[in-house]
Amino acid sequence: MKTAQVERNKIVTKEADNIKLDGRKGAIVKVLGCGLCGSDIVKFREKIVKDGAVLGHEIVAKIVSIDSETSFKIGDKIVTSHHIPCGECNYCKHGNVSMCEHFKKTNIFPGGFSEYVYVSEEHLKNVAYIVPENITDEEISFYEPLGCCVRAIKRCNLIEGDKVLVIGLGTIGLIMSEGIKAFGYKVYGCDLLKERIEWANKLGIESYNSLNLNDFDKIIQEKSGGIDAVFMTSGADKALDVALKVVRKGGKILVFSSTPQNTGYPNNEIYYKELTVMGSYSPSPKDLKDSFELLTTGKVNVKGLSTHYSLENVQQAIDDTISNKIMKAYIKISE
Repeated sequence: MKTAQVERNKIVTKEADNIKLDGRKGAIVKVLGCGLCGSDIVKFREKIVKDGAVLGHEIVAKIVSIDSETSFKIGDKIVTSHHIPCGECNYCKHGNVSMCEHFKKTNIFPGGFSEYVYVSEEHLKNVAYIVPENITDEEISFYEPLGCCVRAIKRCNLIEGDKVLVIGLGTIGLIMSEGIKAFGYKVYGCDLLKERIEWANKLGIESYNSLNLNDFDKIIQEKSGGIDAVFMTSGADKALDVALKVVRKGGKILVFSSTPQNTGYPNNEIYYKELTVMGSYSPSPKDLKDSFELLTTGKVNVKGLSTHYSLENVQQAIDDTISNKIMKAYIKISE
């Protein structure tokens, strides 16, 4: 079978041995397509993974072989996530499921950028769903990234009437904004790129240029004292300054991205303004279930966000994403 593997700082297509169940519970699936996640790019650029690694986890696939106690069967088209928490450790009990050791160890094999993948019984029981006919493969591939956003929205503990600003309107910023709106909160957006601002406005997300401070003054005036919560989906260090300008005293900053310089929020700003700064990473099975519903009911619209690439062109997809030529890459692998 063909896989796209990391090799000497490039992604190259290589042949690998076909995978089989070999007595394991679960399923072998034929991957129809896989979204390119920002975390894939970070792992590749920062050399976190070794040569031979197969990246990708946002898969849509068809079951070709199965031994399972679930109701899934050969021929079913499914979407699945890649990590499952144990539900019993100290992290899970406190709601920090993405810190769970079991969560980190579970994964699909060898990775989503492959013609075939092994999906465990645990995945089938907890995070896999049959794809309904009313949604395309590339749209349902947002199931896991939107699940991450759902988890962040819940973690922020917003209340009725809260106003939120999302800083950074890439793919994650857009679906985060739509998710916040779907949960019933007023959401604004900001970015430096005109086309992203326009896209957000078309989705009904009132959005501005991050450098236009007059626009932020307007937002602050609408919500006396400032914005209740700021969601940081931008990986720019300067975005921290924007967040501190608009968040109200006693407000919240939800960190959903890393920054190049790994800078932080000033201690005294947090102390004197009683700010809450929190992080959010990956979703629980319940968050994924909510994501699946938001996508399949159309409450979150991802139409047109993805650009198709072949398995042989994963490297090009990464390069185009980094250079902001596209919003989101979807690697189409088979029919």
